Amino acid sequence: MSLRAKTAVYGLLCVLALPFLFPTWWMVTSSVKPLSEVFAFPPTLFPSSVSFQAYRDVFTLQPFAQQYFNSMYIALAVTVGTLAVSSLAGYAFARIRFPGANVLFLVILTGLLIPSEVTIVPLFQMFHSWGMIDTHWPLILVPILGAPSVLATFIMRQFFLALPGELEEAARMDGLGRFAIFSRIALPLARPALGAVAIFTFLHSWNLYLEPIVFLSTAEKFTLPQALTQFVDAYGGPMWNVQLSAASLTAIPVLVIFVIAQRQFIEGLAHTGLKG
Repeated sequence: MSLRAKTAVYGLLCVLALPFLFPTWWMVTSSVKPLSEVFAFPPTLFPSSVSFQAYRDVFTLQPFAQQYFNSMYIALAVTVGTLAVSSLAGYAFARIRFPGANVLFLVILTGLLIPSEVTIVPLFQMFHSWGMIDTHWPLILVPILGAPSVLATFIMRQFFLALPGELEEAARMDGLGRFAIFSRIALPLARPALGAVAIFTFLHSWNLYLEPIVFLSTAEKFTLPQALTQFVDAYGGPMWNVQLSAASLTAIPVLVIFVIAQRQFIEGLAHTGLKG
C-alpha cells in the first residue's frame, strides 16, 4: 500500500472514530467546567476555566474511595473465579467424552437466553435465606455461576476444540494425567482466550447495576454504578459536574485494562470464531 493510500485510510479511520471519542472527551472536559457551561449549546470542546472542585466533591459527598475499592475487588474476584470455572468447564466439554455432554452443554447455553431480571427475585429470596443481603457475596457468586460464566465457558470450549489433538496424545505418552495436560499444556496455550474472557468478565462486573441496587443498601458497600446515582442536590436533582467527575474516574480502569489486554482480546476472538 502506497503512502498516499495509507494516509487516506488512517484519515478516514480518524474521522470515523470521532463519534466514539467525542462523548468521552465531552465527559472528561465537562467534569472540569463550571456547571453553567456543561450544557452550553453548541457544546464547547475546551472549558473556558478549569476547576477541580467537582473531583474533590466526589470524595466528600460520598465514601467514593471505599466504593471504588468495592468495585475493584469484586470485579477482580469475579474475573479470577470465572476464569477458573470457565476454563475447567470449557476444557471438559471440548476434550472429555461422556454421555449427554452435548445435551448438557445445550442446557447450559440456554442460561444466556434468560434475562437477569427474570431471576433476580428468586435470587434475592435465596440469598436472603442465607443471610447474605447487604453483602458483596451475591455480586461475586452470581456472575461466576451465572450467565457471564456461561459465555466464558463457550469461548473457552471453542478455543480448546481448535487445539491439535496430537498435543494431548504426546503428553499422555509422557505419562501426564488429564489435569496435568490441562494445567501444563492446554491452559498456557489458551492465553488469548483467557484474555478475551478476562476483559468481558471484568467489564460486566465493573458495570453491574441491577444486582447492586437489589442486594446492597449501605452506602459504604455500594459499587460505582450504584454510587454514581447518589450525587444529587438537596432537591434530588443531579449534580452534573460531580457525576461527570465520578464517571471519568470510573472509566480509568476499563481503559487501562483494555489497552493492556487488547492484543489478547483480539486474538481470543479470532481463535474462538467470534470475529465481527
